[in-house]
Amino acid sequence: MTIEFATQYRDRSFIPSEPGKPYFIEKGMGDRAHLFNDIFTIYAGGEQTENTFNFFTCEGPKGDIIPAHSHPDTYEVFYITDGAVRLFVEDLEGEQHEKLLTVGDFGFVPKNCPHAYRIERHHSRIVGVAAGPGGTFERFFETLGEPTGELGLPRRTVVPEPHKFGTVPQRYDVNFLPDHKWRTGS
Repeated sequence: MTIEFATQYRDRSFIPSEPGKPYFIEKGMGDRAHLFNDIFTIYAGGEQTENTFNFFTCEGPKGDIIPAHSHPDTYEVFYITDGAVRLFVEDLEGEQHEKLLTVGDFGFVPKNCPHAYRIERHHSRIVGVAAGPGGTFERFFETLGEPTGELGLPRRTVVPEPHKFGTVPQRYDVNFLPDHKWRTGS
């Protein structure tokens, strides 16, 4: 039996809007949003974990690097379950790191470190977890992108309006770095 809830973000969701309720979600049936060429699926977030962590997936085709950004108060984990993803990270001393992550590989991004990624193989999937004193940022995906009931990748590229990028840092602990340059070579 699957129970549907209403949340402050959606009329229908399988995620309860308050903490303290056990729940189960079938593959792909979390709250979904299209952003760029990817689909993000949220399975747990701030409301369920008292803002201690979130759990989401990102699936997408081979594509362009996503915009460089940082999280002043949030640590982020990248775990690859399908395909390959190139992770770019700059540490707090300014040294840049780049690593191709494939199935089973793990990447950790400390808070305040600029980072970005690029999906290198079609049908890649990242399992993401984010946690930190700043709360969680999972609702960023549907705020910047487009919430969807569809299970697949977007039929068209979803590029946010430029003004949307400015609304994100205060609400979701995501600072975009439009002038950031990666010197790692890829």
